[in-house]
Amino acid sequence: MPRNRSIAVGLLVAGIVILLGSALADVLGIGGAPSVFGYRQLAGITAGAVVAVVGAVLYWRAGKQG
Repeated sequence: MPRNRSIAVGLLVAGIVILLGSALADVLGIGGAPSVFGYRQLAGITAGAVVAVVGAVLYWRAGKQG
């Protein structure tokens, strides 16, 4: 069971990093024009949120089983 939890935590952290990196891309200097919120940023935020939610659900399910 600890392996499932560590995978879940890894997904959760990776999702949050992707989400924050995408949201702050312009501030970090890896985005395009600072005044434009691009479709790539939106896609990154969406993907990061999905990965984080999957990690959270897996963590919650691992806790219920063990």
